[in-house]
Amino acid sequence: MPYVKEVFDYLIRTSPAQTEFYQAAKEVLESIRPALDKYPKYRQHKIIERIVEPERQILFRVNWVDDNGVIQVNKGFRIEFNSALGPYKGGLRFHPSVNAGVIKFLGFEQIFKNALTGLQIGGGKGGSDFNPKGKSDNEIMRFCQAFMSELYRHIGPNTDVPAGDIGVGGREIGYMFGMYKKLANRYEGVLTGKSLKWGGSLGRTEATGYGAVYFAKYMLEDRGETLEGKRCVVSGSGNVAIYTIEKLYQLGAIPVTCSDSSGMIYDESGIDLELLKELKEQKRVRLSEYTTYKPMAKYTPVEEYPEGVNAVYSIPCFAAFPSATQNELNEKDAEILLANGCICVSEGANMPSTPEAVDLFVDAKICYGPGKAANAGGVATSQLEMQQNASMTNWTFEEVDAKLAQIMKNIYVSASTTAAEFGEPTNLVLGANIAGFRKVADAMIEQGLV
Repeated sequence: MPYVKEVFDYLIRTSPAQTEFYQAAKEVLESIRPALDKYPKYRQHKIIERIVEPERQILFRVNWVDDNGVIQVNKGFRIEFNSALGPYKGGLRFHPSVNAGVIKFLGFEQIFKNALTGLQIGGGKGGSDFNPKGKSDNEIMRFCQAFMSELYRHIGPNTDVPAGDIGVGGREIGYMFGMYKKLANRYEGVLTGKSLKWGGSLGRTEATGYGAVYFAKYMLEDRGETLEGKRCVVSGSGNVAIYTIEKLYQLGAIPVTCSDSSGMIYDESGIDLELLKELKEQKRVRLSEYTTYKPMAKYTPVEEYPEGVNAVYSIPCFAAFPSATQNELNEKDAEILLANGCICVSEGANMPSTPEAVDLFVDAKICYGPGKAANAGGVATSQLEMQQNASMTNWTFEEVDAKLAQIMKNIYVSASTTAAEFGEPTNLVLGANIAGFRKVADAMIEQGLV
């Protein structure tokens, strides 16, 4: 379709060297072609041209002082992409790989992910190229305070409500909230992922991982399958991976892998969840330490991975849960998974599969849950935290988990029925993208040219 190509060419010309953003935009633009053909109004109102451009891009310098008294300088970002459905909502990522293209891809994905939840939240994302690894608590505190000293003027409970992402957990949210409260002189729900002591929500920590497993459960149920007794592989060992593993155990599955940037653990008897939590949430050490306590498990360092392959996906499994980072699962990995009998992939990370891998999963007609649908549980529960903050109430863990399960079911039903409407009932990439796009596009049209 020349129209879509023109828009994509415009992006490349006006947003140079933003590879991840191109990838995310291309996937959405290609998959919503049937909707653009069916509904001429989207062209008439220039929705595509408007939706690929952020409403606001905030780029700033972050100056802070390390423990040696040396001044350090990092880049800070907040991309407020689309507010048609509600306040901007999306996490903050602190990682050396962060740049404008990464934040724009994440923010663009967030628009449609948030729309799929059915909740009143728009799409945004932010972060910094700051690397929290190897930093002391005091250095992380000083950086977070310096970061918030600029960001605070652009956010608010009814404007933009950031959350955590890679490198930003409860500790970082706490330091940033404290600085916001001091600068703004207001105690309000401006961040989610807060401590339970001061406005956080039960179930928020677990939500993204739990949600990815719920999504897999609903996909499989439609095919008369279950996770009970099935071997599963999980990548990553952060928040998403840990609670994916936890929910898999609750549903009777056997998760046998986890990984970090240094290597992979394969524990044939099933990952020791309590040990994993201790190593990653308390001691904050490398995953290689796992074999010190569980010598029967196998640790494979990244240097020993087969060329061009993520070793996690070489383990035969029934279902795979990519839960680490973008583009971690490539075409070779997808071929290996399919050859080994994997029939379900549910993405806990954002865009973890390359376009070539996605094409293989879609063509094979397996249960494939794209990240914008399968990992929407985190942002959905963030919005539940916003609701509790606004009403000054607290819900039980069971209440939040039940709401999360229902939201994930609604997302699956929305994506699958939309896919069926457009003649591809197993293609949830198409279904999720069109369902999310229509909701945002219709809101934009109804609100006029703003």
